Amino acid sequence: MTPCTPADKPMLSVVVPLYNCSTALPRLLDEILKLQVPGGMELILVNDGSGDDTAEMGARLVRDRHEAITFIDLARNFGEHNAVMTGLRHASGRYIVNLDDDLQNPPSEALKLLAHAQLHGMDVVYSRFKTKHHSLARNLGSWFANRVADFLLDKPRGLYLSSFRCMSAFAVQQIIRYGGPFPYIDGLLLQVTKRIGSVDVEHAPRLSGRSGYNLRRLLRLWLNIVINFSVMPLRVATVFGLLMSSFGFFSTSLVVIENLTIGTPHGWSSLMSVLLVFSGTQLLMIGVMGEYLGRLYLSTMQRPQAVVRDIIKSKTSDV
Repeated sequence: MTPCTPADKPMLSVVVPLYNCSTALPRLLDEILKLQVPGGMELILVNDGSGDDTAEMGARLVRDRHEAITFIDLARNFGEHNAVMTGLRHASGRYIVNLDDDLQNPPSEALKLLAHAQLHGMDVVYSRFKTKHHSLARNLGSWFANRVADFLLDKPRGLYLSSFRCMSAFAVQQIIRYGGPFPYIDGLLLQVTKRIGSVDVEHAPRLSGRSGYNLRRLLRLWLNIVINFSVMPLRVATVFGLLMSSFGFFSTSLVVIENLTIGTPHGWSSLMSVLLVFSGTQLLMIGVMGEYLGRLYLSTMQRPQAVVRDIIKSKTSDV
């Protein structure tokens, strides 16, 4: 690891959210700290309320190192994007790379992202994988989230939104202004800059454990994309409501015509089916509006984005 003096801003800050990764943590630190970055580097680890001994091991490892490392322990699990936002607020580098704790993104590949950002003047450089080694559920969830982002966000076509990304200090300073409880980093980045690129990197098989992204977490991420960064669901609900109302008006006209020409129409089953369709549609629309109002309420009540329990710095960082 190339040293940098505390008075200088390092060229690169590496931010890693940690969750139940105590077995992989020593190797993770070794791999990252091997990097030789002209201009210096700092490492910021954020423990996102792990249920194992990640907090204890991380604190012990950081105290024993002489490189510039900051270990942040959150009071509970807030989610990956919340943890990364916390790490970004403590980053001082001119560029910041965010990578996962499972070593599926080899830390050495961060230098490719950094070099591409410096060469082309990019604010954000995403990793692009030729071959992915995630589980089927994780791949499907990631694919779906990217398709939703294509539709709802102002995202360049074909750009893959990966959690392994390099950001300029300018872009980071803009997005950390967001203090709401439901951050979606890619959505924030797409709102502040158009200087976005991507570069091919390697993707390794997971060494141990399994991904923390289950169906509930993927659904929460999808809701963050849909609700927090777009009013499209409300517009869809409005258009759908107009279509259903038009259909109801047309059906009522047919019933009146039939009553005048043939007689009182029969069909209790069809009537109930139509009633159920309309009732279900109304409940769906109410649910969408309720989700918006609920998130607005939680933001107004200042639900925390994250709560820091402790910050531990290495010997070099304390100087």
